[in-house]
Amino acid sequence: MPPANPDPKVVRRNRKVRQGVVVSDKMDKSIMVRIERTVKHPLYKKVMRRKKSFMAHDEKNDCHVGDVVKITECRPLSRRKRWRLLEIITREQA
Repeated sequence: MPPANPDPKVVRRNRKVRQGVVVSDKMDKSIMVRIERTVKHPLYKKVMRRKKSFMAHDEKNDCHVGDVVKITECRPLSRRKRWRLLEIITREQA
């Protein structure tokens, strides 16, 4: 097994970053984020919307439903959580 590199200047690989809307904040330190993307149908060329939900880690329980957030990939934190909250872009007005 190679030794861990203690050099602080080592750069991590680029991690995926996605932007979406919080659809659930009922869990402790977890949120569900809905990511929407557009794809063109290969045969009919119609632009379609595709949605997918990701579970993300919210350490401070800071997000609420309707917030637009940015999430990034990380190591597995639980069975379904592989993303963590990067920043809150806009907050939902109550």
